[in-house]
Amino acid sequence: KEAMITIDGVVVKANKGDTILKTALEQGIYIPHLCYHPDLKPFGGCRLCTVEVEGRGLTISCKTPIKEGMVVRTESPEISKVRRIATQMLILNHYADCLQCVKSTECKLLSLTAYIGIDQRLKRVTSALSIDDSNPFFLRDPNKCVLCGICVRTCQEIQGVGAIDLAFREYWKQWKKYQQGSLSSTDLIAQGDKIKIAAFNDKPIIESKCESCGECVVRCPTGALVAKNRLKPSYEVKTICPYCGCGCGIYLGVRGNLIVNVRGDPDSPVNKGNLCVKGRYGYNFINHPERLTTPLIKRNGNFVEASWEEALDLVASRLANYKGDQFAIMGSGKITNEEIYLIQKFARAVMGTNQAESPARVCHLPTIIGLTESTGSSSMPFPIEQLSEAGCIIVAGANTTETHPIIGLEIKRAVKRGVKLLVIDPRWTELAAMADVHLNLWPGTDVALIMGMCRVILEENRHAQDFINQRTEDFASFKEAVQNFPLDFVEQVTRIAKEKIVDGARIVATFTPGAYLYAMGTTQHTHGTDNVQALVNLALLTGSYGKLGGGVAPLRGHNNIHGATAFGAVTHLLPGYQYVTNPEHRKKFEKAWNCKINPEPGLTALEWVTHRGKVKAIYIIGNNPLRSWADINQTQKAFEQLEFLVVQDIFLTETAQMADVVLPAVSFAEKEGTFFSLDRRMNLIRKAINPIGDARPDWWILCEIGRRMGKGFDFNHPRQVWEEIRSLAPTFAGITYERLAQQGDIYFPCPTEDHPGTKNLHWTEFMRKGGKAIFKSIEYKPAAELPDEEYPFILTTRRYLSQFHTFTRRERGLNELINGALEINPKDATTLGIVSGDMVRVISRRGEVQVKTKVTDSCPAGVVALSFHFPETPINVLTNAALDPRAKVPETKVCAVRIEKKA
Repeated sequence: KEAMITIDGVVVKANKGDTILKTALEQGIYIPHLCYHPDLKPFGGCRLCTVEVEGRGLTISCKTPIKEGMVVRTESPEISKVRRIATQMLILNHYADCLQCVKSTECKLLSLTAYIGIDQRLKRVTSALSIDDSNPFFLRDPNKCVLCGICVRTCQEIQGVGAIDLAFREYWKQWKKYQQGSLSSTDLIAQGDKIKIAAFNDKPIIESKCESCGECVVRCPTGALVAKNRLKPSYEVKTICPYCGCGCGIYLGVRGNLIVNVRGDPDSPVNKGNLCVKGRYGYNFINHPERLTTPLIKRNGNFVEASWEEALDLVASRLANYKGDQFAIMGSGKITNEEIYLIQKFARAVMGTNQAESPARVCHLPTIIGLTESTGSSSMPFPIEQLSEAGCIIVAGANTTETHPIIGLEIKRAVKRGVKLLVIDPRWTELAAMADVHLNLWPGTDVALIMGMCRVILEENRHAQDFINQRTEDFASFKEAVQNFPLDFVEQVTRIAKEKIVDGARIVATFTPGAYLYAMGTTQHTHGTDNVQALVNLALLTGSYGKLGGGVAPLRGHNNIHGATAFGAVTHLLPGYQYVTNPEHRKKFEKAWNCKINPEPGLTALEWVTHRGKVKAIYIIGNNPLRSWADINQTQKAFEQLEFLVVQDIFLTETAQMADVVLPAVSFAEKEGTFFSLDRRMNLIRKAINPIGDARPDWWILCEIGRRMGKGFDFNHPRQVWEEIRSLAPTFAGITYERLAQQGDIYFPCPTEDHPGTKNLHWTEFMRKGGKAIFKSIEYKPAAELPDEEYPFILTTRRYLSQFHTFTRRERGLNELINGALEINPKDATTLGIVSGDMVRVISRRGEVQVKTKVTDSCPAGVVALSFHFPETPINVLTNAALDPRAKVPETKVCAVRIEKKA
């Protein structure tokens, strides 16, 4: 609805519900303001936006909604007096050293002073308050703070953290007295130093719960918050964040051949300009001095530098001896779709094997198998921004605010709007604290819990029978299967009180549709595929599919792990989710590639290790199995027995150190291509800087080796690779580089160029033939390894917000934020005589690590947690490589250990 109002004699059209200030700014009419920000709720603290409304008098325009026929004046002697007093007060309490302030050219206080025309005769304060230099990424100078409250509101409204607040609020009481006429302007100004922005108990920001996201820094109107080591870029390049699977839009700031800063893309439908701490500050790895810059060949146990011609010729000649299933290749979840396509094409068309894999094998293969069998699609059925449309959000085995921070923000916002939240996780997380119900199950008992909830819903007749009749199969068998999960049994197995299980079941059945989000806490089990299908059962039972924000949504960890499977870096799939066992699918690729494709999938990545000796040569691209695979000792022994190992990466990782040849690749900022986000958006990445040293893009290296060994690799640009993909994968056929450049993200499926791309998967696009999903009759199976007298604790793995493997370890500031300690419950710590900071040995049946402890209630008694980000504590020395029989994923989330305090 619209209304007509008059501002300074100009009649303008406004949207009802908007404020005077918002309307004026949209119409190009400037009203001075300082505490207003379009991302935040109106605050009314600075009073600079005071205007006069006919029939009402002076009012604060940022908080006054417009009304039909309203007449507004933005200038008058009385308005000027209020603004001058407010500005004088700000100036008097603002330590001015503008020539040396890094924000002087951007300072809103400076521009306001010039606009209002303050005659500065009053004495300013001198620097008196201590500067907070504790955060590794930004500096807080309270002497330059103007008390606009933007940082406070950003932390509360956008991040939902509340690490800082306005302290010593007596000043606001004085302002109210001034407005009422009982306090003079001189006395008001004298009260200005009685208030400040502070963390809890006025401690340094590093000791607060600040997440170092930098959102307050980018919104601060003065030099009170500034980034450290701040350089202004010469230009910016629009691209996509290389960390988690959210696919946040970013701008890389470039100066010379350096990435000097990063800012969020405000037009991105995912992050809308917001970034997490990694996304904003975690880019030192790009120009890091430890980058690989030239090919290395190992001679007599030592690496020597080589030319590209020498290295490529050696790799091609050696690999020619290992064609067939003696060869295997491992891609990455961080390289482009075009490069993933070339990896699997090289394996199948040149080497004659399907043994092309990716990190998906150790995380989300249960998703590919479980979701596809149950529904026909392994993709997220709705875009991230539709989470708020859900009736309830179920987060299972995913510490979302740390692993997928932007999705975590969406969840927190949805909860504030009244969306119900159910968390299924053994640990106490930030979202668990916000949840209506936290089901803190014993690790590895997911199936029992979820099937037990299904039984509650059926017994209370809360299931969506019409939906079940129309859109599902095998419901009768499923009803029989849930009889094996009486609540007494579920309570005993999961260690959750029956009442809580019933409460959780009622929430998901009542507040529909449910958005079922899960990650590796659900998949990395010997029954990971069962866990996924149990979640699908619950979503089907509640009728959650086919609605905005409803369905089962896997949260992929790496920025392009979705692309790794979608474009064929998995033994049983060809690009576009076409099956290598299907003769019609093979025939199409064989014709295009002029080769024969092996109809047998071959060994999976972890089977290269367990079937030691069958694979004799491995080519690793952008991956570090000796950090990320379960049971590292077993993996290392298998790699030591290889006859030839090639590693292609940007750093000399633990795996690269074992290689015969190391090929230097480039980062995402040094090449072009596409990434595939977790919610099915295809994103274009753009080259920002030239390659570091003599490094080369992965696609170029693969093509050079492919040319030396066969045909079909005469590509000169990733665009040409993409055109070949489009011709062979119908679901991506309509997506072109031109469309991506012009309109941004495109959702798959997109079968034709006139197709817009599918944000919400229709029944015909993601359900099995006939538009029906299948209920799966699942049995409970315990974890492969359970605690006993010798190993009485369960170790589970976790991630941290500020860390992501190799990249973040090259950023000093990110490492300062977390130390990667072993989390242990206070009861267990007391029994073992341990306090926070003690060094302990954590021992499993496979190895041991030494690590400091952190005593915390986040883990239940009997469970400890440790991250695998840190090379100093290689947790996968401990973890169990027992595999899910269908997905071949290791059970890294349940590992029996004992803990011994070091003397």
